[in-house]
Amino acid sequence: MPVVRPVPLVIAAMLPAVLLSGCPGPTVEVRLTLCQEMTAIALGETPNWRGTETHLHGYQDALIETRFSTPSGEGQAACYFRHLKGDDTALTLANTLEAYATSPSRLTVNGRDFNGPELARLMEQALQKQGRAFIARVKESVRGQ
Repeated sequence: MPVVRPVPLVIAAMLPAVLLSGCPGPTVEVRLTLCQEMTAIALGETPNWRGTETHLHGYQDALIETRFSTPSGEGQAACYFRHLKGDDTALTLANTLEAYATSPSRLTVNGRDFNGPELARLMEQALQKQGRAFIARVKESVRGQ
């Protein structure tokens, strides 16, 4: 006799695979992605990314600097991430950025500082954009199944 599974159970079993297929993968650093999204929103235009440098200074803020060009010219952005207090773990020893917050405490774009409510607004808009892109990838994956 064939095994008949209820539809909700099959969907529940497939959902994690569909959701994971929408993830960008281990090579994309979430802090860099968020920094770039926030920079683009602050600029009001989509830049061409030219390079990135990450600076770690022990228990001080991590700094991710990214260079870009736009029709308006060349520029640079810097995102600062606070160190999370706590003991070193295998994860933070393997990937030192894991010891830092995933949201920036400060953003500087072409010398202009963004912090407080202005930084929060940029972060909210960037996260909403990333969320919409994620949902679109999931819908596309479901349609392709």
